[in-house]
Amino acid sequence: MIYEPYPYQQYCAARIVADAAVGLFLDMGLGKTVITLDAINTLRYDRWAVQRVLIIAPKKVAEGTWTKEAQKWEHLRHLRISAVLGSQQKRLRALATPADIYVINRDNVAWLVDYFKNAWPFDMVVLDESSSFKNSQSKRFKALKLVRSRINRLVELTGTPASNGLIDLWAQIYLLDGGARLGRTLGQYRERFFDPDKRSRTQIFSYTPKDGSMEYIQQAIGDICVSMKAEDYLNLPDRMFDDVPVVLDDKARKAYRQLERDLLLELDEGQITAASAGVLTGKLLQLCNGAVYDSEKRPLAIHNCKVEAFLEVLEQLNGQHCLVFYNFQHDRDRLLAALEPLGLRVRVYQNAADEDAWNAGEIDVLLAHPASCAYGLNLQNGGHHIVWFGLTWSLEQYEQANKRLHRQGQRHPVIVHHLVVQGGMDEDVIESLRAKGDTQEALMDALKARIKKARETAV
Repeated sequence: MIYEPYPYQQYCAARIVADAAVGLFLDMGLGKTVITLDAINTLRYDRWAVQRVLIIAPKKVAEGTWTKEAQKWEHLRHLRISAVLGSQQKRLRALATPADIYVINRDNVAWLVDYFKNAWPFDMVVLDESSSFKNSQSKRFKALKLVRSRINRLVELTGTPASNGLIDLWAQIYLLDGGARLGRTLGQYRERFFDPDKRSRTQIFSYTPKDGSMEYIQQAIGDICVSMKAEDYLNLPDRMFDDVPVVLDDKARKAYRQLERDLLLELDEGQITAASAGVLTGKLLQLCNGAVYDSEKRPLAIHNCKVEAFLEVLEQLNGQHCLVFYNFQHDRDRLLAALEPLGLRVRVYQNAADEDAWNAGEIDVLLAHPASCAYGLNLQNGGHHIVWFGLTWSLEQYEQANKRLHRQGQRHPVIVHHLVVQGGMDEDVIESLRAKGDTQEALMDALKARIKKARETAV
């Protein structure tokens, strides 16, 4: 695709190029990834200002998002990206691979700093979801602080820099400026801008901002941070699509290929019936989601890769409500189990009472099957994020489901997030939906292509 940036995207990329340290506090869906890659490309190949770039991201984002985004745009496809993930042996092999950009899971930051010690090789670092560095007592913050002086350029990306209040800002801004704006220690920051709130005789549990603190802090960090909300830069109501790549682990990928190959081998040479196509796609889509029904309709769990990716998307939304579409009942059950420990207000859509509660803001996560609420429901007052956990071949069902939020009365851009397993049937479904082709024809063509690929691989 040809990249034609919006003016705000051009501005943000220019800030990354011009400033040694900058925080881009942009709403989810405004294109933080492509903005950053565009700026890295300029710094690396137009200005020769950086040599090795490190991107620190949540696990599922590190596995697929950055590589996928670079491959999407023509002017970025030459960027060499190495994913520093997996076992220590795999991580070391990835670090030894020549590349422009190295992407690592944020949980391995301390390991990376300890591995290189004084020989830190990255002159530019990008913190994807910098809010995960908000705790100044965390290992990842302390590790990055040790090598901060060896980092020439630092970029922070997040849509929610202060989800729990202004207290979250100090650690993130400290990594940008070394304490020049908000104080060199968290204690100084608290003393200057906050008063104790909830406390016991010996311990302070929370702080409340002093009068005028918000305005002063905003002014103090205004030159080093860019803050934008989607509604300020997009025509309302707009609809944007965010493909979230999901990478299966080795065990799940092997199971997928085995299921795909075995079912295909049961078919006659070159012949696909509608019934066989339905069975095949259904099982492959189930496995993409993480479980498969056996012959007795019992769900057999295979992996949690997509559930983990969903939880990371939910974390990035940071309290914004989302409507989640699932495909199979075992999807719903596994999502409910994963959400239970989080303390969120979760409900499965059943009737008008759920519609009213959602629009009243009383539900954080509303799970729904697209067939159950794809028509007639007005859900636009309860949120503007849709997550497709399980995809559907039905173009009509897909578009109608998205229209539950993207309709008159919606005050924000609607952002539709697709969880897409890389190399799986999910990719074929997305391609079919975007091509707006006939459901059955697309299904058949996808299966023919997969049969050919599977047999060529087996030879």
